[in-house]
Amino acid sequence: MKKCRITVMKIVRHTDLMEKYENPIEHACDMQEGQVFITNGWEKPEGLCDSAWESMSAFVMTLSHGGENLYDGWMKNKRSAMISCNDGFRPVSFYIEALDEEVK
Repeated sequence: MKKCRITVMKIVRHTDLMEKYENPIEHACDMQEGQVFITNGWEKPEGLCDSAWESMSAFVMTLSHGGENLYDGWMKNKRSAMISCNDGFRPVSFYIEALDEEVK
């Protein structure tokens, strides 16, 4: 099983929707663009949002077990995926790529 690198690529904030529909909350998303997480197989990396992990864990599992060419050529790098978390107020896009490094 391979490790995967998860990179925070883009964070969008829909402040108009937040102001209209969301109750104010602290630390809803503490991700930063450029932040990197390394998976150890199926384990959620420390510091990664639970909701984001739920959105991407199946892709991480597939890539870490050698899966390639997801959705028949969707990505230029066949050992990668671009996934967004399911937060409608502040979606975060993550680039996931399988590494050559094996999980110990």
